[in-house]
Amino acid sequence: MSDHAATNGRPLLTPFNIVAGIIVVVGLILTVLRFTGGLAATTNLDDYNPWGLWIGFDLLVGVALAAGGYVTSAACYIFGMKRFHSAVRPAVLTGFLGYALVVVALHYDVGRPWRLPYPFIMQQGTTSLLFEVGACVALYLTVLFLECTPVAFEWLGWKKARALAVKMTMVLTIFGVILSTLHQSSLGALFLIAPSKLHPLWYSGYLPVYFFVSSIIAGLSMVIFEGTLSHRAFHDKMDAVHLEERDGVVLGFAKAASLVLAGYFFIKVVGISADNNWHYLGTGYGAWFLVEMIGFVMLPSILYAVGRRDKNIPLIKWTAAWTVLGVIVNRFNVSMIAFNYHLPASDRYFPHWMEIAISVFIVTVGVLIFRWIVTRMPIFYEHPDYQDSH
Repeated sequence: MSDHAATNGRPLLTPFNIVAGIIVVVGLILTVLRFTGGLAATTNLDDYNPWGLWIGFDLLVGVALAAGGYVTSAACYIFGMKRFHSAVRPAVLTGFLGYALVVVALHYDVGRPWRLPYPFIMQQGTTSLLFEVGACVALYLTVLFLECTPVAFEWLGWKKARALAVKMTMVLTIFGVILSTLHQSSLGALFLIAPSKLHPLWYSGYLPVYFFVSSIIAGLSMVIFEGTLSHRAFHDKMDAVHLEERDGVVLGFAKAASLVLAGYFFIKVVGISADNNWHYLGTGYGAWFLVEMIGFVMLPSILYAVGRRDKNIPLIKWTAAWTVLGVIVNRFNVSMIAFNYHLPASDRYFPHWMEIAISVFIVTVGVLIFRWIVTRMPIFYEHPDYQDSH
């Protein structure tokens, strides 16, 4: 599809474009302020709270919600569920943009961003969890980029390059699943070094397992959620195959999400039992923990199951949005709300409005790039020259 065809008939001054334009302008101004005035000029971070919103949301949430790429690719190519093929390209593109923006966000959070490559150059050992996370994220971002190249090659008309990229699909999928298993779990393992800072209800030796399993939940729910929004915004870009398979993808992913949520609830209960932390449930933090477990884990597991049984697509879509919110709540609990829980209220961290604005700016940039790509490249439809070639 040509750029002219992609934009023909679309007014420039739409409410979305105006709001997005304002967010981008404000974000660019705050970016200049951040990199000229330092962290102190734009954040509420301090020695007690060196990690804030940019780690809790931009990194931990961003990586979790980008898990749809490896989940969908594994289902389609490794487990042979070809009926989910139409969801692979949108999921992989969302995953690639998610990881790319995580790297961008890290530049805002790190005091000396130009030293981000140092662990790969200067560090002599590989025992650091941060090194493992950095290495896996960098490698997986490369894998996602390579998985996205067939789309670009089809758009550019590079048939030989596209054929070579397609031959690498299985290898890239397996490599991507391995890397995702490593760094999704390692993000949880980072908090194992802070047993005195993280509340016992969220601290557990099973944290790496919690983060990995919840990333699968996030990936499955995000595919449904992103597909719902895309169907509204880009319905005219979708071919008949994509539209026909849409309900099947929603029902299949809802079934999987229901089962994984149930399993996640079970291992969380096992974690509380293993550490004998039942008495904390009677505290204020215990009440909030129950809200997370019952409201954002047990409830969506049941709703997904009911939606799958009754083939209630609207219920599943709303449940997906609620589950995505639940993943965000969980990552916020671990990284901010239940972290440094023993400090007095005056010393607790709350993000500066500029931190929030920059996070919104980064998300908006991702949405704009996603829209630019899907309106020009074969994401929601098969390119006419390559139909039935998968």
